[in-house]
Amino acid sequence: MRLAVDIGGTKMAAGVVSEDGRVPVFDSVPTPQTDPWGSCAALLERVADGRDVDGVGIACAGPVDTDAGVVAPINISEWAQGFELVAGVRSVFPDAGTALAMDGAAAALAEFHHGAGRGTPNLLSLVVSTGIGGGIVLGGEIARGRTGNAGHIGHLVVPGSAEPCSCGGVGCLETVASGPAAVRWARSQGWTGTTGRQLAESAHSGDTIAVDSLHRAGTALGGAIASAAALLDVDLAVIGGGFAQSGTPLWEPMLDAAARHARLSFIQELRIVPAELGGAGTLTGAGLLSLTAVI
Repeated sequence: MRLAVDIGGTKMAAGVVSEDGRVPVFDSVPTPQTDPWGSCAALLERVADGRDVDGVGIACAGPVDTDAGVVAPINISEWAQGFELVAGVRSVFPDAGTALAMDGAAAALAEFHHGAGRGTPNLLSLVVSTGIGGGIVLGGEIARGRTGNAGHIGHLVVPGSAEPCSCGGVGCLETVASGPAAVRWARSQGWTGTTGRQLAESAHSGDTIAVDSLHRAGTALGGAIASAAALLDVDLAVIGGGFAQSGTPLWEPMLDAAARHARLSFIQELRIVPAELGGAGTLTGAGLLSLTAVI
């Protein structure tokens, strides 16, 4: 039996992997503020239910170090300075192989095999939510980079922003185009809502501040996608995440900006489409990773 686990700042999910890498049934728990490993270990043991485990695919919020098996997610404070996650999993399942990837990379792999990227071996995946994550598939394989962190598109620097980012940098895409960033900007202009969902609803109702905020976010996203496509030579960008579901007020400026900037011949046919797997994408990617897990 093989398991998949997806660890994020909001929740942890784990389940048994089917032969095609999907995870049809899974369990989840909120990510606690204290002792996140204790909760994760208990979740894995509950899902395994005493059965033999041959492999575990692990997707975790980054940064990660896949060679060392260490994660340091910004949004899990106890692990932010580094946690030996692979060693932890092996302490629970000493006879199981493991495979670790950043959550955005796992989501990209899942969309390639089972989602909107089927049949497209070179693609970029974005998750636009409380942050902006990403992953890259090149030649049908995850592009990992030196440490496993390739795909951090949320930390591309975009024009016109000087806002400090949680990563310690300034002017990252995440400071303009994530849900909380768009809400902050709208509130600074006089809008009185509090959530990304409310912001989208206001924009669909014609509120000019909300429209401007989503236009600003979409334009930044489109420019970043075009830049990444030129760098990576991909012909598809798959966009998921809760804030990406804001509809036309976000997608129209995003598509317009991408088309305006993607002018090189090899990216003029760049397609930008919604993700198909939704919230299950990262766990599905972890399931696919489990099929390659080794001791």
